[in-house]
Amino acid sequence: MVAGVLVELSNKNIDKIFDYNVPEDLVSNIKVGIRVEVPFGRQTLDGFVLELKNSSTMDLKDIIRIKDTDIVLDKELLELGKWLKNETLSTLISCYQVMLPKALKANIDGKSSIKMDSFYYINGNVDGVKLTPKQQEIIDIIKRDGKIIRKDATDISLSSLNTLLKKDILVEEKTEHYRLSYSNKVVPKKELTDDQKRVVNEVENSNDFTYLLYGVTGSGKTEVYMELIEHQLDLGKTCIVLVPEISLTPQMVSRFQQRFGDKIAALHSALSDGEKYDEWRRIARGEANIVIGARSAIFAPLKNIGLIIIDEEHSESYKQADSNPRYHAIDVAKERCKYHNCKLVMGSATPSLESFARAKKGVYHLLELPNRVNGHSLPKVTIIDLGEEMKKSTGHFSEPLINAIKERIERGEQIILLLNRRGYSSFVTCKNCGTSIKCPNCDITLTYHKSSNTLRCHYCGYGDKVPNTCPKCGEKSMNDLGCGTEKIEEELHSLMDCRILRMDYDTTSRKGSHEAMIESFKNHEYDILLGTQIVAKGLDFSNVTLVGVINADTGLNIPDFRSSENTYSLLSQVAGRSGRSEKTGEVIIQTFNPDHYAISLTKKHDYVGFYNKEMEVRRENQYPPYYYLCYIRVSGKDAENVFTEIHKIKRSLERNLSGVLLLGPTTCTIFKVNNIFRYGIIIKYKKCDELKPLLEKVLDHYKTNQTIKIDIDFNPSQIF
Repeated sequence: MVAGVLVELSNKNIDKIFDYNVPEDLVSNIKVGIRVEVPFGRQTLDGFVLELKNSSTMDLKDIIRIKDTDIVLDKELLELGKWLKNETLSTLISCYQVMLPKALKANIDGKSSIKMDSFYYINGNVDGVKLTPKQQEIIDIIKRDGKIIRKDATDISLSSLNTLLKKDILVEEKTEHYRLSYSNKVVPKKELTDDQKRVVNEVENSNDFTYLLYGVTGSGKTEVYMELIEHQLDLGKTCIVLVPEISLTPQMVSRFQQRFGDKIAALHSALSDGEKYDEWRRIARGEANIVIGARSAIFAPLKNIGLIIIDEEHSESYKQADSNPRYHAIDVAKERCKYHNCKLVMGSATPSLESFARAKKGVYHLLELPNRVNGHSLPKVTIIDLGEEMKKSTGHFSEPLINAIKERIERGEQIILLLNRRGYSSFVTCKNCGTSIKCPNCDITLTYHKSSNTLRCHYCGYGDKVPNTCPKCGEKSMNDLGCGTEKIEEELHSLMDCRILRMDYDTTSRKGSHEAMIESFKNHEYDILLGTQIVAKGLDFSNVTLVGVINADTGLNIPDFRSSENTYSLLSQVAGRSGRSEKTGEVIIQTFNPDHYAISLTKKHDYVGFYNKEMEVRRENQYPPYYYLCYIRVSGKDAENVFTEIHKIKRSLERNLSGVLLLGPTTCTIFKVNNIFRYGIIIKYKKCDELKPLLEKVLDHYKTNQTIKIDIDFNPSQIF
């Protein structure tokens, strides 16, 4: 028997199947979709078996060993990987690797990640057997409890236990132990509102396959999701629920667990490698039929999928932007829905322009939840003009926002404050000559972190202490400018007596920190939740009656055609955290651009008005959804060489493509990252059948070139 194996190296030169002979002793266990160890040149590599056949005309090497007993990549995932390769122009092995937890990727021994519990039972009759007092104590415990588990046996003698095992008085039985556990206790479901019932009935009774649920914040989209899922479970189907941020996962998992008990499984990056491996195997074994997680959970090995839900569908985090394959979870979801002949429901209070445009055209079935569940109106939004306010106030807080915060604290209510930047301040600069401290590896200013008194690059991770003197002029005149969450926290403490919980990347990097922070704020251990984008989406606290935005303009200054959309979305989402229960909510937005439509329309909660205005801008500038985008980034250590090669690529595109718009080449937004220089080309197109074949040729042409790297990103979430 011959096995076709795809080896682990993600290299265009070897992105193909290699034949290996299957030794006689392995024939009975070899399967398509499992991992094997094979000789490859002078190396020993892992790979996936993609095909089995009877013979080959070549002289073949033998497979060394089989690494799995169960199939790792089933028929659907194997086909999905091939589709993903063609969509993203990535190597096939990278497409398979992205689907799997670390323990099941090629070149990883998954068995080391399985956690086992050892149970000990009495082997036959022990009456009359001569035992020491400690041995007798162990026997008495087993007679009483029926067994002993090693991890619980802290008060027994391990040497006595081992002696009993050697004498065959006890037998050991190993049982797999999952690291995560879910309660099977469920609570009664909530009664749906008329709006929610209408939406559920529309999905259940329509023949469409893709739905966009446009519902205001607090309209009860999650209850709709759970009702739809329950219907699918009744039919014996399984479901996937995607959320965009790790911070949202604990609350979503908690709500689903209350409804569905231990039928759920979680897949997200906050889990340890072992926890991900356990959850993946629970899913593959059919022990969980609802998967909740972030982007990569879309590859969960579920069978018989009946429904896929993507919450906060507008979020950029659904696009894998920093490594191959550069896929979008929505595209993968659509492909899986085709395979399983099931429905896709995407929800958001601020849908992406692309999705809402498709819904308006009837490509998606538009569903609407226009009212909050509690019947209350959306929170009142006040916009503060910082240009005027900062003339009469110091620091980063306007007088109306400070007064509103103090008032809520006096009433025993809570506040969420958004600042879309972490760290203490933006940067350190010299007051004498204006020099800013930049990263030596990247073309970017270092961010100042006061707690550690360090300057840090948020791209390559470089860090250094703050210099006492300016490296250029030698004066002791270094000063921090701008503001970060640390600085805002310090300023708040100086203004009032309050309990502040800061939530940003720096404070949530430790495992379990998200869950602990959310729970402590929910229990009113803090008055103010201060954070970056992490506090803007999905969180539901009944006692939050005020949301404050320190500076709404940060996102507008980013050189990205989506900056207005992202700003409106962020402001609307964070505004929706206020007044979600019985108490009336208020939102105060500080800005230097009060007349910008992305900010002014937030005051009216007017998403449709924003959509119409932004669509005019997109049409005029020929951006999505009127055009598709493809971004080609060429990078390397020699800037001149990169510049030369990207111009060659540009000329090739001009010669061979028609009906497209080519922008560039130009330096990337961040020209140098970790001593690598980067140039980019943007291709705008409506329909271009020859684009992908041509780009494949470009990649093939440069696949042996060790001096440059080419990255291709279709419909990028950001261009950097």
